[in-house]
Amino acid sequence: MAFFDSVILALLVFVLLWLLGRKHSRQLHLPPGPTGLPLLGNLLQLDRRAPYKSVVKLSQSYGPVIMVNTGLQRVVFLVGYDAVKEALVDHADDFNGRGPLPFLIKITRGYGLVISNGERWRQLRQFTLSTLRDFGMGRKGMEQWIQEESSHLVERIKTMNGEPFDPTFFLSCSVSNVICCLVFGERFSYDDKHFLHLLQNISQIITSMSSPWAALYNIFPRLMEWLPGKHQKAFKSIEELREFVTEKVKDHEDTLAPNSPRDYIDCFLTRAIKEKGTSTEFHYDNLVSTVLNMYAAGTESTSSTIRFALTLLIKYPEIQERMQKEIDCVIGQERFPFMEDRKSLPFVDAVLHEVQRFIDFVPLGAPHYALHNITFRGYTIPKGTMIFAVLHSVLKEDKQWATPFLFNPRHFLDQNDNFKKNPAFLPFSAGKRACVGESLARMEIFLFLVRLLQRFTFSCPGGPDSIVLTPEFSSFANVYRRYNIIATPRC
Repeated sequence: MAFFDSVILALLVFVLLWLLGRKHSRQLHLPPGPTGLPLLGNLLQLDRRAPYKSVVKLSQSYGPVIMVNTGLQRVVFLVGYDAVKEALVDHADDFNGRGPLPFLIKITRGYGLVISNGERWRQLRQFTLSTLRDFGMGRKGMEQWIQEESSHLVERIKTMNGEPFDPTFFLSCSVSNVICCLVFGERFSYDDKHFLHLLQNISQIITSMSSPWAALYNIFPRLMEWLPGKHQKAFKSIEELREFVTEKVKDHEDTLAPNSPRDYIDCFLTRAIKEKGTSTEFHYDNLVSTVLNMYAAGTESTSSTIRFALTLLIKYPEIQERMQKEIDCVIGQERFPFMEDRKSLPFVDAVLHEVQRFIDFVPLGAPHYALHNITFRGYTIPKGTMIFAVLHSVLKEDKQWATPFLFNPRHFLDQNDNFKKNPAFLPFSAGKRACVGESLARMEIFLFLVRLLQRFTFSCPGGPDSIVLTPEFSSFANVYRRYNIIATPRC
């Protein structure tokens, strides 16, 4: 009987605290949102397979700034271009915090560029941007690396002799090798079994991050540590990648020539030596986690975009044919494309922008975080609140796009078929937390795809009607179906 009374008392105390919390919330004038349940919050009101769809639907009732509770965590969602741009660009200093999602903390150990805040983030971001520029990101030197890698890719595809094949790992190898040249100072063979295994790990991690297991881990991290599931496989894959990066860092330490840096790791180690003995952010843990961030994120996002672009061109062969005609007219089938060619290829440029808009790779965007109380649009967002700028709501907003849920290159063409920009094109997010690899990704997507279309026409065994364009998995990332494709050499 005493145990029963204790349980009842505990429940009453919990409900009282919950009610007091709701009263305090009203006094703070928090953003509006649906009423939640004790402990569970609004979890049952969110589609676990595509939470961003639930958020957009809620915005129709509560407006573009919505607060929900996921378990014990407050979360604010910013919906639509106007709210996202106002927050990330016009109020960039308030919204530059990165959310401490337990899943991300687990895989980064709390270090590195992606998960950091404050002085650590500022130093690592400034250093990373300047170092990547020094090694040619967005410049002609990088063009040559990508052109060389595109030759390896073309030769590998030729070996398929027009037979159906899965392009996933060919594309991952190509994109990853560009990152490897920047970070490790070397490229790897498409036949390197260890390299291919690591690429499989990266793919596994992204899939796991888009599964309900990752969402549950973010809500109940201590409990999920003890339970089996896809999240445990992802953590194992991360540790294998970490071991690979660690070995590369040790190799660089043994052969370091501070006056002749070969790559990003050399530059970081040289900076660490200079600041040794001080309270510096240039230390071993930040190096390994930052390189891991760049290697994994830079490989999967860009290679998936290129693979999905090929899927779309197979689905719409008339678009593929028009792109090839424009490329043949401007460049021909032999000369390597250069970034300066893009302005002379308006239809190609429009298609590639539309691919990135349509794929909507990270629909919720990366998590932001209120490092202090934020006043935004008359609401108070309390310190410690997780914030998501919902990129899906920007890339698929009907106010910004004529046919938001259709693949339509005319979104980026004017009446005279000249390329036109749209400020709502934010696949890399915006503001101070925008993707550091944006210029590299844009370059890779353009140069790889143009080179492939110069040399091949793409189709699939089942024909265009067999292609399904809806994601196979959706949550953190949209993970699209894989298809075997046929690459027919062009005359």
